[in-house]
Amino acid sequence: MGLKRFAVFTALATFVLVCVGGLVTSHEAGMAVPDWPNTYGYNMFFFPISKWIGGIFFEHTHRLTASLVGFLTTLLAFWLFGYKSRLLLRWAGGIFMAAGAVLCLFFPAHAAENLVLCGVGLAGFGAGFYWPNCEPAPKWQRVLGLAAFFAVVAQGLLGGFRVTQKIAALGIFHATLAQLFFLLLCAIALFQTDFWRRLPVQAQTDRHHFRLFFTFTTVLILTQLILGATMRHQHAGLAIPDFPTAYGKLWPDTDSAAIARYNQNRQEVLAYNPITAAQVELQMVHRLMALTIFGAVAFCLWHAWRRFGSRHWLTRIAGAWFALVLAQVFLGAATIWTGKSADVATAHVACGALCLVTGGLTSIISFKLLAAPVAQARRVEKNGVTTLLNSASISAK
Repeated sequence: MGLKRFAVFTALATFVLVCVGGLVTSHEAGMAVPDWPNTYGYNMFFFPISKWIGGIFFEHTHRLTASLVGFLTTLLAFWLFGYKSRLLLRWAGGIFMAAGAVLCLFFPAHAAENLVLCGVGLAGFGAGFYWPNCEPAPKWQRVLGLAAFFAVVAQGLLGGFRVTQKIAALGIFHATLAQLFFLLLCAIALFQTDFWRRLPVQAQTDRHHFRLFFTFTTVLILTQLILGATMRHQHAGLAIPDFPTAYGKLWPDTDSAAIARYNQNRQEVLAYNPITAAQVELQMVHRLMALTIFGAVAFCLWHAWRRFGSRHWLTRIAGAWFALVLAQVFLGAATIWTGKSADVATAHVACGALCLVTGGLTSIISFKLLAAPVAQARRVEKNGVTTLLNSASISAK
């Protein structure tokens, strides 16, 4: 019970982090703090609150929230290993304490940071004696826990390199990994629930390819999120300022004269970089992809309703999925209608993350509930052979 609640809490904290990250990009605050891992020369955790102003507030809050999620993810990975984590915690805690003490001697100017390292080591060492004496989770769940740990480390490094190297393209990878990391933590939380344990294992045959439809649609959503991250991290504002038309047409002109005219007539409040033909075309691809996803999720809902009825778990989840996609379409349109309002754009990012997670978890559930036709046929054949052999054995007796 404790592990389930903690896993759910970690997933919720990660969702908050996605929202805070969206606010950073929406407010163009990604470079408001030019150094990393420090904040204007201060240790991140000792940065004066009085200096949390403007874009610094969003970026620094993002860093602190990311640190919390990293800490929670580390605890979750340890928890999945159960009592086996005790020895590792003691050794790691001892090493951190020793490293902090040595650094205090050689670098007294950074005593505060080194003492924090000592404190972390002391906490880990103490936790090694009081860590839950529970059985380890199944091996595949422990692997997922390790994957989450390494993913959050990689995510932190990507965010840091984005600042120190001043490479805007790294923000695209940073945003994409954030979405995948959120999905991974939600999956780990799902696996701890009674709902997951009570689901029958491949009780029905997937004759109508539900697993394929759910997974394919989820991949489409991930692709759409990557496109969205690409547009957001070009920092050029709205490439197309109207919706549902595009510069008054179904498909806008993208010749050099038209692009020059668009740039001349743009009425955005902030002075972004000029747009290009590629950015206009990317925006149109994003819209077409949105339409495709809307149709795909609607088909999944209709297909599940038709085959399983309205009370089946897959139908209910598909209904929630479709509602999220509807909300996402509205938020996408509202982002354009409001001139890319920061709050609306961030809500668009958050809803996109929920769409991806819902699709991913629905796909996972479908793989547990439904068996591939070939696998189901083999199982039936095996059971039939076993029954025949048992009958023959009884007859012989």
